[in-house]
Amino acid sequence: MSTYTQLIYHIVFSTKHREPTLIKDHRPRLFASINQLLTNKNCLLYRINGVENHLHILTHVHPTVAISTLVKDIKLASHDLIKEEDIFPNFHGWQDGYGAFSETIKAKERLMNYIKNQEEHHRTISFVDEYKTLLKEYEIEFDPRYLL
Repeated sequence: MSTYTQLIYHIVFSTKHREPTLIKDHRPRLFASINQLLTNKNCLLYRINGVENHLHILTHVHPTVAISTLVKDIKLASHDLIKEEDIFPNFHGWQDGYGAFSETIKAKERLMNYIKNQEEHHRTISFVDEYKTLLKEYEIEFDPRYLL
């Protein structure tokens, strides 16, 4: 019998201290690198985007891949790329934690559009407010002290 899965995650994490260091012109290089890492792990990237201080990734995760390991690997590999290629000179690392929200296939198109329009979205809402909204939407209890 074959294994069939639909493991879609919306992953969100920010730069250390929410520093606005992800320069727009160099983000495509970062996104391509993350896409390659996901491909190498048999994951399928649906959409990636972000603004100066955080990223959103919508991906199907292969059933053999633990989400915590995947996020750790994304952060480590992207940090190495950023330092080696000096694409974001003021980058000091990623935040310690992350958000990973399981999604349904029915939400995929809506989320792809949401992630695609991050720059427009963040003209009216801060990352912290967006993140609080996500945590509340998914009924995740959180300590506001760790969102600063």
